[in-house]
Amino acid sequence: MTAIDPTTLNDEARAARKARLFTRINTADKWFQVLGLSWMTPLLKAAAGDNPRAQLSEIWRLLVVPLLAISAFLVMWATLAPQVQTSLGAIPGPAAVWAEAKNLHGDAQAKAEKRAKHEERVDKRNERFIANGQPEKVKDIPFTGAPSYYAQIATSIKTVFFGFLIASVVAIPLGIAAGLSATANAALNPLIQIFKPVSPLAWLPIVTMVVSAVYVTQDGWFAKSFLVSAITVTLCSLWPTLINTALGVSSIDKDLVNVSKVLKMNTWTKITKLVLPSALPLIFTGLRLSLGVGWMVLIAAEMLAQNPGLGKFVWDEFQNGSSQSLAKIIVAVLTIGIIGFLLDRVMYALQSLFTFTNNR
Repeated sequence: MTAIDPTTLNDEARAARKARLFTRINTADKWFQVLGLSWMTPLLKAAAGDNPRAQLSEIWRLLVVPLLAISAFLVMWATLAPQVQTSLGAIPGPAAVWAEAKNLHGDAQAKAEKRAKHEERVDKRNERFIANGQPEKVKDIPFTGAPSYYAQIATSIKTVFFGFLIASVVAIPLGIAAGLSATANAALNPLIQIFKPVSPLAWLPIVTMVVSAVYVTQDGWFAKSFLVSAITVTLCSLWPTLINTALGVSSIDKDLVNVSKVLKMNTWTKITKLVLPSALPLIFTGLRLSLGVGWMVLIAAEMLAQNPGLGKFVWDEFQNGSSQSLAKIIVAVLTIGIIGFLLDRVMYALQSLFTFTNNR
């Protein structure tokens, strides 16, 4: 019997461990891409000893170059901003904006404490009336303080998702119908071409009047301002999903369509088993575009209609005219951009879970 060299066994074990490590890194890479952290992959591979020169090139492209670009932008901003004088003073630089962001955070914490104390007082009041046998005097007294910056962010996010969900529920079935039927496509195409370019600022007064006329209850589930903003988002954001869904459905391989005819699939089975799985990549592309459009539309609608949210915050600060207003507006602009990026990442994560595309 030939003796097995222990060195060979150790080398094979190390190679197997290294292969498992790279498999884990490649698996994690999918999620790094979803989160916008694709630069983590070459870092991990370089640390694991996989072609350091090639990985350093990727680190330079994916991490160092973006950081240099951001640094250059911040330097230009800090240098040029003080030279631009407005009616509210010089445009604030990065340091002033960061200081104002911390102030908004502190203000939000203070308002949260006030709200908690108010709710505690209301609870004690109601408990006292119940203990005294006066349940008829128990009532919920809402907190009337101004909403915090975080509360306005939450309001905008809830509104955009509500409008986006309505748009998706409307657009996906219509897109499927347009993709499957030439007649339906001929009927929908003129409406798409007419209404797709309409600005949210044109829809807003119509939506406001319709909601005020139809939604007359005072104790409904939603505030009128919420519905106005959400419906405006719906009207402006449904078109990318509708168009991409129709394109995805109409692009299905004709052989698959012929197979469905041979198997005599009913319409529901054909849609769920054949149409949707094949068209999902383009449907998700449309959903990502729609959510981005909806987020931009919402900010404009909140500014114009003075509905609660980040748009109203920007407009109120513009009207306020204090020395800190410009810095607060810039904080809001950066917040809007960051949230827009995160919303797109959420949709891309869902796309990665349900499809097999590599679109980013």
